[in-house]
Amino acid sequence: MSVFQAPKGTYDLLPPDSAIYLAVREAIAAPARRAGYGYAETPGFENVELFSRGVGESTDIVTKEMYTLTTKGGDRLALRPEGTASVLRAALEANLHRGGNLPVKLWYSGSYYRYEKPQAGRYRHFSQVGAEAIGAEDPLLDAELIILAADAYRALGLREVRLLLNSLGDAECRPAYRAALQDFLRGLDLDEDTRKRIEINPLRVLDDKRESVQRQLAGAPLIADHLCEACKSYHEQVRELLAAAGIRYEDDPRLVRGLDYYTRTTFEFVHDGLGSQSAVGGGGRYDGLSEMIGGPSLPSVGWALGVDRTVLALRAEGVQPPLPPVTDVYAVPLGEEARRALFTAVTGLRRAGIAADFAFGGKGMKNAMKSANRSGARFALVAGERDLAEGVVQLKDLQTGEQGPVALDEVVTTVKERLA
Repeated sequence: MSVFQAPKGTYDLLPPDSAIYLAVREAIAAPARRAGYGYAETPGFENVELFSRGVGESTDIVTKEMYTLTTKGGDRLALRPEGTASVLRAALEANLHRGGNLPVKLWYSGSYYRYEKPQAGRYRHFSQVGAEAIGAEDPLLDAELIILAADAYRALGLREVRLLLNSLGDAECRPAYRAALQDFLRGLDLDEDTRKRIEINPLRVLDDKRESVQRQLAGAPLIADHLCEACKSYHEQVRELLAAAGIRYEDDPRLVRGLDYYTRTTFEFVHDGLGSQSAVGGGGRYDGLSEMIGGPSLPSVGWALGVDRTVLALRAEGVQPPLPPVTDVYAVPLGEEARRALFTAVTGLRRAGIAADFAFGGKGMKNAMKSANRSGARFALVAGERDLAEGVVQLKDLQTGEQGPVALDEVVTTVKERLA
């Protein structure tokens, strides 16, 4: 009989590791929620054109990594490789931008899919939390989002995450830089596919991670030397706001990231303890993306932070994020009458907001107490026929070993007091 396994490049999330992933998602989302970002959820697949237009025909994501399919009705769909295009599409479809309260602030969490060579920190199925501010061009908004991401990493206890910052200019100054970069790149020894990128989007060549390419890019012109005055002023304001908020950053004039839609502010969070897959998250401003996918002009900015790589960063630093207890109370019944009585007590505890579990399956006292200790519960609730005849149960502190009777109808109140 064959045994099925998770597909290559994917993974299963199971306890106890899954609790860490949930804690990371919550820590990343919490600052965004406090800043007025509302939750958005989009389908796991979209029209192929949404990503080819928005992410870019010349990107590895579109040319090599998207999972695509054709439905029985002939529709061409793609499993979402990133979140920004989907969230913007959803906001446009729902006309959120017409409500008169811009920017539209949204955060999201989900799974994304790219056909890549699996390695540590690079999976074909991965998890991200993202935040987007749609419909406003304001350096304070760029700074807000970067600060929210930095605060999320700080809240998790990470201390070795570095912030890289750059500006990619806009429609006014990018063309001159593009021409200068193309002239430089055409003189390099590059393969045919890379030469095609020079003509489609030369910035993609700067993002090439191959050492043979990077060596030749040492003298490439920098976008910082070609920014117009408006873009220079905008970028300087972002830098000043970050500094005032105590956010340390490093100017990286070669940072372009792997998506075509970025303009002006571009940033990436990296962790040197992760080897070649050092980027744990990033984002930037994408003022033209709405028009690329058929919407009105809506200057926007956002980020996506990788849950998987953030977990790897935590492990690299030896940081254990605070996790809520899975179980506070574990019920151990002795006899059928006690099973029913303690099951009722457990239900009452849960309804009062206390995490409680039960020794199911008719376990004996010894095995049930082993299960109670393994559960991580603070207290065991033990009862036999004699206890019930007296209207009590035994409440045992599994940390100190102390045990005493508690009236059956006072279990919830007593446990609450003890836990507090």
